[in-house]
Parts: sequence; C-alpha cells; structure tokens
Amino acid sequence: MTDQPQTPDRPQAAERPQTYEAARQRLIEVVQKLESGSVPLSSAMDLWHEGESLARQCQQWLDGARASIDDTLHGESTESSAD
Repeated sequence: MTDQPQTPDRPQAAERPQTYEAARQRLIEVVQKLESGSVPLSSAMDLWHEGESLARQCQQWLDGARASIDDTLHGESTESSAD
C-alpha cells in the first residue's frame, strides 16, 4: 500500500483515534460523508477504507470490553459456588 498524503477526509495512521468514542465519532463522520454522495470516487474509496478500519477498531474495543465483563462475571460466579 502506498503512503497517501494527508487530507481532511483521510488522516494519517498516526492520527487514529485513541479512544472508542473518538473512533466511533470519526466513523459517523465518514459514513455521513459517504452517504451525502458529494465526494469524488477516489475520495469515497479512501473514506470507505478508513471507515472499514475504524469499524474493525471499534469492534475490537467492544470485544475486549465484553471479554473483560465475561471474565469478571465468570470469576464472581466461580467464587460464589466455592463458598
């Protein structure tokens, strides 16, 4: 993959959101731009790739949160049954 210049529609990888909330907000912005139909095809493709990356990132955070909750609940139920 080639390095593409930074544009308002496509931030550099170093600028990836550092929180779930920031990634989700950027994903919303990307989807709104794509749905508007007002971006040229090349920009739309860049936005689509960014959106896919953001969606994966958000899903990983959600999966991690779910695993943490499941581990905690499983640990509590194991402790309860040991009493």
